[in-house]
Amino acid sequence: MAESPTLSNAEQSALIAQLQSETAALREELDETNQGVLALYAELDTQAEQLRQASDLKSRFLSYMSHEFRTPLGSILSINSLLADELDGPLSPEQHKQVAFVSSAARELSDMVDDLLDLAKIEAGRITISPAWFDMFDLFAALRGMFRPIVDATAVDLIFEEPVGLPRLYTDDKKLAQILRNFISNSLKFTTRGEVRVSARLEGQDKVRFAVSDTGIGIAAELHGTLFEDFSQVDSPLQKRLRGTGLGLSLCKRFAELLGGEVGVESAPGVGSTFFVIIPLAIALENVDET
Repeated sequence: MAESPTLSNAEQSALIAQLQSETAALREELDETNQGVLALYAELDTQAEQLRQASDLKSRFLSYMSHEFRTPLGSILSINSLLADELDGPLSPEQHKQVAFVSSAARELSDMVDDLLDLAKIEAGRITISPAWFDMFDLFAALRGMFRPIVDATAVDLIFEEPVGLPRLYTDDKKLAQILRNFISNSLKFTTRGEVRVSARLEGQDKVRFAVSDTGIGIAAELHGTLFEDFSQVDSPLQKRLRGTGLGLSLCKRFAELLGGEVGVESAPGVGSTFFVIIPLAIALENVDET
């Protein structure tokens, strides 16, 4: 068996010196890397703080703007109501048409202000969840009464399926009602004939699925992913005629998340749409604590 060659003292010293040099170079490289990482963390912290400040400023701006718009809009609606009631004298058919136009425009602006204010509250973490036990029959009855004047003036049937066999819910009924109101309003807006159907059914053992289905214009599959984003709107001739805030579905998504649930859509052009929200039968306590 061959013996391993023995290094001389000089060769050993040279090898040790080489290893020490390589170690020093690695240590220097690691120091530089660490400094770069620290600098990157500092930059990320700075950017995160700037984003937080920008978000706070946006939320405050939306909140202030919404509050400032409320007073003049309220005045416009009040004056418009006086004109429509003909308290100061009769109006011609054309004047009635103009008053109705002013009322419609003012209410659209009022809805936008409400949506912006809700958005600002959510982003600032100031939305309060107030859960309570309630029956779905009562929820559907309230929604039916709310939309009756609108439906009576259209050729679309609004149908509420009776929630038979479903238990009571423990969640924030006002937030849930706001989600369903947005779904129903959108369906009525983009359905010119046929029906809008509201239903509820169990989803698994501990969740309930509320759905609003219509026979309206429908939405292409490639647009489904952006429907629940802020200021998102479907590009269609009917959409151009009936402009909205583009915030309603975004707020629905955020409210559903606050309730521990999720929203979704099933739709195809010319077939109609089904917007749905799935929430727990009883909201988790941590969802309430976070708000």
